[in-house]
Amino acid sequence: QVQLVESGGGLVQAGGSLRLSCAASGSLFSIMAWYRQAPGKQRELVAAVTNSGSTNYADSVKGRFTISRDNAKSTVYLQMNSLKPEDTAVYYCKVNSYPILTMTYWGQGTQVTVSS
Repeated sequence: QVQLVESGGGLVQAGGSLRLSCAASGSLFSIMAWYRQAPGKQRELVAAVTNSGSTNYADSVKGRFTISRDNAKSTVYLQMNSLKPEDTAVYYCKVNSYPILTMTYWGQGTQVTVSS
C-alpha cells in the first residue's frame, strides 16, 4: 500500500511563499503531481512532473510555482511564490505507478490559505 504524507500548508499573506512536500512510501513513480480544490470549485491540476523531469503547470501558476522531485526520497515538492488569494485551496498530492500509469494514489490534502 502506498501512503502519501503531505506537509507545508498554512496561512500566509498575499505575496508570500510556501513550500509543500509530499513523501510517498514505495518505489519509483511515474507522474507526481499537485492538484488543488477551492470551495465550490472542481479539483484542478496545478503542476506535474514526470520521472524524466518534464514539467507542466496550470496557466494561473506559471512563473510563480515550481514543482520538483527527489526520487531517492520518493518526494515531490511544490515551491509557491508570489501567492495570491486565488491560490487558496486544499492542495492534494497525486502519484502514478511506474512504468505504466495503472495505479493512482492520493494524499489527504493540505490547506493553503492566502490572505489579502
